[in-house]
Amino acid sequence: MVFAQFERDGEWAILNVWAANLFRRIWSRHQVLLMVVAALLVRLLVVACGFREQTDPSDHHAAFGWEMGWVARSIFEGHGFSSPYFPGTGPTALVPPLFPYLLAGVFHLFGLYTAKAAFAILSVNSLFSALTCVPIYLGARYALGEQVARLAGWAWAIYPYSIYFSATRVWDYSLTALLFATCFYFVQRLHLQKRQIVWLGFGLLCGFTMLANPSVLPLFPIFLSIAALRRRGISGRWISHSLVAVLGVVAMLMPWTIRNYKTLHVIRPVRDNFWMECWAGNDGDTFVSNDGAAHPASNPVEMQRFERAGEIAYLAEDKDLAMNTIRHNPAFFFGLSIRRAISYWTGFWSFSAAYLHQEPFEIPDIFFCTGTTMLMLVGFRSFWNQDRRSALPYLGITSLMLHRTIASRSNPK
Repeated sequence: MVFAQFERDGEWAILNVWAANLFRRIWSRHQVLLMVVAALLVRLLVVACGFREQTDPSDHHAAFGWEMGWVARSIFEGHGFSSPYFPGTGPTALVPPLFPYLLAGVFHLFGLYTAKAAFAILSVNSLFSALTCVPIYLGARYALGEQVARLAGWAWAIYPYSIYFSATRVWDYSLTALLFATCFYFVQRLHLQKRQIVWLGFGLLCGFTMLANPSVLPLFPIFLSIAALRRRGISGRWISHSLVAVLGVVAMLMPWTIRNYKTLHVIRPVRDNFWMECWAGNDGDTFVSNDGAAHPASNPVEMQRFERAGEIAYLAEDKDLAMNTIRHNPAFFFGLSIRRAISYWTGFWSFSAAYLHQEPFEIPDIFFCTGTTMLMLVGFRSFWNQDRRSALPYLGITSLMLHRTIASRSNPK
């Protein structure tokens, strides 16, 4: 009996050792796959808990994608890319095209504003967000090594904001993050590529990303300049490579630019909402960072003005309002821009009782965002001291973030 017990214990020991070795092999060889699977499972769990909130019919199903959802509804109903608000207001360029067409496809498969459609689009968003672990890992490994790459990939997998915005919001966040992270990974190695077809592919990828969200456009010339200068240090053929990349972007944006010109009679490569957002962020109401009362989606008076004037005329009026305010109150505009930049990096906007009642997580968010920013600055300083050439693309990302906080308001969705 003692021998039998010893034999069973030995078998369990062998089995435990085998399982431990198997886990170590999987952990070391399939690190990226594990990141993606873990990230997807966490996001799908959040989706399963809250997807029905998107089907709330109040405000004409605003929670189901806001402007993106209303344009997708118009496509689904056969009216084309139009009506960014619930009334039928005609062709639009207020939002970029990729996500509304993706959402319209989901509507065709699962029904308009249904629970199945909500679960499907949030699951797709979650998949995009989980796959973003791949370019993050590969880019960090190229620049900083395996250990940092694993930390970066797993950090994204469990990053609260990446989970929240992919699993609970019908918007282009996850799609844009995946495409942009892929562009960033691409540009790190672009200077090593001799073939012009690769540079063309980079331009096409950047153009495709801009069709998801044109806010990444300012980074394209920065990234291309970095790659071109580094390419120049390797060989003299950098001008033609750069021109090919620019050609790729133009080729990708041209069809949508032509569409906007034919339907709206203005030249807009992707979207035309800049002055609306500029006015909404600088209209004088600073209770919150972004004044919803200046936006047609949340103010019936603005909606009536939008319907009456039409999209292009409405945006022209907002341009005049914004420019007059900035021209006559430059100190206010400068101070608000600085305040918005500080809010972006720290999470702080106001400690007023009314604001904290509306934003109960403001104080915890300040600690989280400020801590993240401090870690970023410490890490970037160390990286810059070690390898300035490899750090330049990361500096470009930081510059874009600062530019966005000063140039326009953040999207409230």
